[in-house]
Amino acid sequence: MMKVAITTLGCKVNSYESEAVITKLEELGYTRTEFNGYSDIYIINTCMVTNTGEAKSRKMIRHPLKFNENAIVIVMGCLTQLKAEEILEIPGVKIVLGTSNRELIPTYIEEFLQNHIPLNKVKKLMTNEPYDHLEIKDFKTHQRAFLKIQDGCNNFCTYCIIPYTRGRVRSKTKDQVLSEARTLVAKGHLEIILTGIHTGGYGEDLTNYSFADLLMDLEEVEGLKRIRISSIEITELTDQVIDIIASSSKIVNHLHIPLQSGSNRVLKLMNRKYQLVDYEKKITSLRNQVPNLAITTDVIVGFPTETEEDFLEMVEFIKKIQFSELHIFPYSKRTGTVASKMTGEVSPDVKKERVNKLISLNTELAKKFISSQLFITQNVIVETAKNGDLSGHTANYIHVQFQGNADLVGKLVKVQIIEEKYPESISKLL
Repeated sequence: MMKVAITTLGCKVNSYESEAVITKLEELGYTRTEFNGYSDIYIINTCMVTNTGEAKSRKMIRHPLKFNENAIVIVMGCLTQLKAEEILEIPGVKIVLGTSNRELIPTYIEEFLQNHIPLNKVKKLMTNEPYDHLEIKDFKTHQRAFLKIQDGCNNFCTYCIIPYTRGRVRSKTKDQVLSEARTLVAKGHLEIILTGIHTGGYGEDLTNYSFADLLMDLEEVEGLKRIRISSIEITELTDQVIDIIASSSKIVNHLHIPLQSGSNRVLKLMNRKYQLVDYEKKITSLRNQVPNLAITTDVIVGFPTETEEDFLEMVEFIKKIQFSELHIFPYSKRTGTVASKMTGEVSPDVKKERVNKLISLNTELAKKFISSQLFITQNVIVETAKNGDLSGHTANYIHVQFQGNADLVGKLVKVQIIEEKYPESISKLL
């Protein structure tokens, strides 16, 4: 049977979707192989959330031909959703599809093999687009399994192209989510990471079933040890959701809550639908109820018209909140967004200087949080083993390294952090 290789750029949702696609192909008899080697079919799951993501995607599309110039190159994802014809013109590309109908890839391969005519299978996303049929039964490349619960976004932040590449919010049914969670646990995955394009928006399109309801139902999944929310907006941290997180024995004490800017003026320009006082109030409520809570975030540097005063306001707010880690992005203009038409572009040199300042601040904050966790007993799911060194993440998302036997991979163990290092702290197995 034909060999198939896949590579993924971008977010956790893409990782989930890639795993679902290649699992379906394996079930039909295809053989999974490494992307950096000979294969009959190569699938590239693309990203275009930033210019860098798009550039990396384009580079990777050209990569397979050096291993097999006659390969069937399939490109899917956000980039092809908006630029299908352009991508189909790249030498070697035989099939393009966007962010829907990925479950039909086996059919598309058969169609191409019959006619040998390049296929454009990208379709326009409708307002009432149904949820796709992708699911996974195992997550072979990760000990902590991603579980996609929704797709699409209704927020339309002015800098973001994703609502145009992914469509509106649509949720996987309760029964599908719980069934998939049980299957993953049965395969040995002790932690599930709930993911989506707008994870906390789960249930917006459902009747009488919300994200809070789903969290409560997942709590009852037997054998599941940890539930992690990949990302949630501050506006979705309702009092009910906070209470569920605080009372849960499975939801971890780590939340990724995008900030994007620490300036009220810039937040309004971004159409972020909250102000700093709202953000701080929710964080205070969380910290009052959840011990040793880690809060990570995303920030965008150099949004159009961002002044030095705006940036310094952001720095002070970040210090005030005391995030445990920052994901820092220089603003990247995306054609088709509202922000792409804004004047007042910040120069690349100023962006770079501000990014570097935040990188330094991130290291400082991360080390401070890790120091606060020294010698506290932590649960870790062992993710990798190499030469007697094991690594994994604590519930509050500290990356730790410690010595132990390789047969502990996939197991839940207890450790203590004994030396503060970033990004990987030295720990001991208890």
